[in-house]
Amino acid sequence: MHGRTRMARLTPRLSAVTAVVLSATLLAGCADDGGGSSGKDGEVTLSVGVFGVFGYKQAGLYDAYEKLNPHIKIKENSTERNEDYYPALLNRLSANSGLADIQAVEVNNINELATIQAAKFVDMSKADGVDGKDYLPWKWDQAKTEDDKVIGLGTDIGPMGICYRKDLFDKAGLPTDREEVGKLWEGDWAKYVDTGEDYMEDAPKGSSFTDSAAGLYNGALSSHAKKNYDEDGELIYKDSKAVKESWDLAMRAVDGKMTGKLKQFDTSWDQGYANGTFASVICPSWMLGYIKEKAGPKNADQWDVAPAPKPANWGGSFLTVPEASKNKDEAIKLAAWLTAPEQQAKLFEKQASFPSSTKALELPAVKSAKHEYFDNAPIGEIFSDAAKDMPTAILGPKDQIIGEQISNGILSVEQQGKSPDSAWSATTKKIDDVLDE
Repeated sequence: MHGRTRMARLTPRLSAVTAVVLSATLLAGCADDGGGSSGKDGEVTLSVGVFGVFGYKQAGLYDAYEKLNPHIKIKENSTERNEDYYPALLNRLSANSGLADIQAVEVNNINELATIQAAKFVDMSKADGVDGKDYLPWKWDQAKTEDDKVIGLGTDIGPMGICYRKDLFDKAGLPTDREEVGKLWEGDWAKYVDTGEDYMEDAPKGSSFTDSAAGLYNGALSSHAKKNYDEDGELIYKDSKAVKESWDLAMRAVDGKMTGKLKQFDTSWDQGYANGTFASVICPSWMLGYIKEKAGPKNADQWDVAPAPKPANWGGSFLTVPEASKNKDEAIKLAAWLTAPEQQAKLFEKQASFPSSTKALELPAVKSAKHEYFDNAPIGEIFSDAAKDMPTAILGPKDQIIGEQISNGILSVEQQGKSPDSAWSATTKKIDDVLDE
């Protein structure tokens, strides 16, 4: 997700967990966010810990499960940003306390948990009704340990598009038809920045072309298989072609004053959706549900979605069941049900979270899906096409920390006026310091 990241699923996609000082709010929430409980007459309350908008509640899946299982009540605890959620999860795993019955995990964190925390999670490959062949092979393998234990079931993947405001594009003299818009940047992320330059020549007052340079960086980076780590697990981000090209594109966008200088998933970013202050955002499929919620009904006739310049995956998440879950057996059943093909298809239909299930991809609800909020855009077709050719990313244990620090470096150029060179030097030093701890 989300992600989604939910981008949050570039999400979507963070500070070093050993250096994080958890806020009083997060620490105080441990008791509330912890495992579910058993009530009278055999009633069981299952707690589900997520970040951002996973869409299960919005799509009616919790209600549906409760009707099928009258003894079950589901309580979702959502933290807005994964940067806050994941360190808190690690803290609770370390303490073996305060864990929800089901814990969502973002794709950039799953490798670390499968590598060093596997013993603290249930092997979901052994759950009743779960068949690894029902999932995209690379998604299934992302949550697999060296001894073939699978610590999480894939919820979604993040094939990418570009969401844009038709009214702002029109005022800036750009086409608004989604096919024509897609052709503006087809095949090259640099063409997306070219379009931004055209937009800014006649931009509506108070608007920018895109929300953030960090969002652009994450989108371009996600078009590459090899980013921060190589095939042997060696850290290569300082010399990575993908990182350099994506950083340079982000700096070009900042230099052209075409970004809204916003930090994604912050309150000001949410307000930007509601107020129409930026004309486009790089959006993996899971972000459509987020945009719909934050932009609100008043903007329902303004947004559309076009293909991204290149096939790319940004985000996607997993549902895990901690061994410390107070209602482990029931939690396993719920996690398996929520990630089953039929529920993944329903979630895509309602929230645009693109399925990680191969069976779900063949269902009409996915293939023929359109999104009313985005001018009935054929999202089934757009994101299915994107998913066909997107690279299989090489993951590493510290992808999320590296991504957060680079995003912070980009933001220092946008908001503080630092030079790109000084920001890069400060960013690499910070990453080195964090990884050495």
